[in-house]
Amino acid sequence: MIRRLATAALSLTALLALTGCGADSAADASSAQQVTLTIGDQAKTLQTIVAASGALKGADYKVKWAEFEGAAPLYQAVQAGAADTTFSADLPALQALSGGVKFKNVAALKNDGTHVGLVVRKDSGIDSVKDLKGQKVVVSSAKGSISEYLLANVLQQNGLKYSDVTVQYLLPTDAQAAFASGKIKVWAIFGVYQAVALEQGGKLLVDGADGRVSGYGFVGASDEALADRAKKAALGDFLKRLGTALQWTSTHQEEYADAIETRNGADASVAKTLASAAYSKVLPVTDDVNTTVQGVADLMHGIGVLDPSVDVAKSADTSVLK
Repeated sequence: MIRRLATAALSLTALLALTGCGADSAADASSAQQVTLTIGDQAKTLQTIVAASGALKGADYKVKWAEFEGAAPLYQAVQAGAADTTFSADLPALQALSGGVKFKNVAALKNDGTHVGLVVRKDSGIDSVKDLKGQKVVVSSAKGSISEYLLANVLQQNGLKYSDVTVQYLLPTDAQAAFASGKIKVWAIFGVYQAVALEQGGKLLVDGADGRVSGYGFVGASDEALADRAKKAALGDFLKRLGTALQWTSTHQEEYADAIETRNGADASVAKTLASAAYSKVLPVTDDVNTTVQGVADLMHGIGVLDPSVDVAKSADTSVLK
């Protein structure tokens, strides 16, 4: 799908208009020469954190938000020149790099892995990972998502092969409706959709804690944005402000949960769950980060999901965030 990005540029322009790209978020828009960063986001995650924490106050550049339901369309937008930055868990970034999207990972994000899980219907009769053998598993949102890595990793840990399950890929909103109606028994999902699934009659089979996923995500920047000195400098400042914002979420979880409830339309219990599972740090892309994520790449390449594989270290630009 990613290899067909060039033909999708026109449709992406329309999609961006629908998903909220263009909402200014920083102060002092008076200068015609002012730098504007178009920040790629999923489910208003970064936008909510930044707005609630006030992290962009005093910034001398503008931010526009390009909002998407999942990582795949976000990376398509970057490839089409409709967004300057990426934001996803590690595997979607690897999948995009494997598919030829021109960007570099410029910062790492870290959480405890509980934001991704395998959720089953309470009446499914599935009580352990080993019970997944022979089952159909819906993976959101596309091939190479973080939820697919969790599925592949826990199957391996429990002595099963990836071919022991039948995988179907489905966007989160479509899968959510099917799960709520009982048409899906097993759903590999993440974030707000995981929290909603648990509210709608699901039970958590396993999540990504305890090393079942790496816990790393990435903010990336398009090659074009990195070649623009003014944008690159603004991005460096944005990443520092994002780090401050994530620290704020760690110490103000009630206020952050309120913001999720207000801005994302989540109910109170879902908002609290999301607030507690958020990324907590912005980190430089170090050798340790690259080594850990290379393990993710190697596993997914081994089962044919990531083809060709990716050299994670060569896919980073460490000059933006020291």
